[in-house]
Amino acid sequence: MQNSPNMDTFTHTDAEGKASMVDVGGKPQQLRIARAKGFIRLQAATVQKIQENSIKKGDVLTLAEIAGIQAAKQTGTLIPLCHPLLLTQVKVKTLLMENGVEISSEVRCIGQTGVEMEALTAVSVALLTIYDMCKAVDKEMVIENVTLIEKTKKAV
Repeated sequence: MQNSPNMDTFTHTDAEGKASMVDVGGKPQQLRIARAKGFIRLQAATVQKIQENSIKKGDVLTLAEIAGIQAAKQTGTLIPLCHPLLLTQVKVKTLLMENGVEISSEVRCIGQTGVEMEALTAVSVALLTIYDMCKAVDKEMVIENVTLIEKTKKAV
């Protein structure tokens, strides 16, 4: 199997098809930004409890945001072959809606590889935190539509 830079080649495998961390050492330092979002569908009564801050485990939205930030910082240890990055900023925002909570993230670094996995991890763990905090009162929660919105890079 020959590695080539086209889109049909997996970048995380070596010539023998074995898992391999990509060498980004030759890439220039650039400002990397990635944004992601996701949603957790909740029952109306659960949304009301979150709004009233009456979930027994605490302030659901604030804890979800903090969990998402913490998760982004741990991405390199959670996902094999993901580079550990020095993140310059992580934003995680919750938006309480009538049928659930939307989570959005924005992650930035100045580095040689992108931060899309960190943005997706932030959203995923924030959603899982809401799930964990609300599981005693809502047996019908659904996490959905975790997606990368955009990723950019520009010279610094």
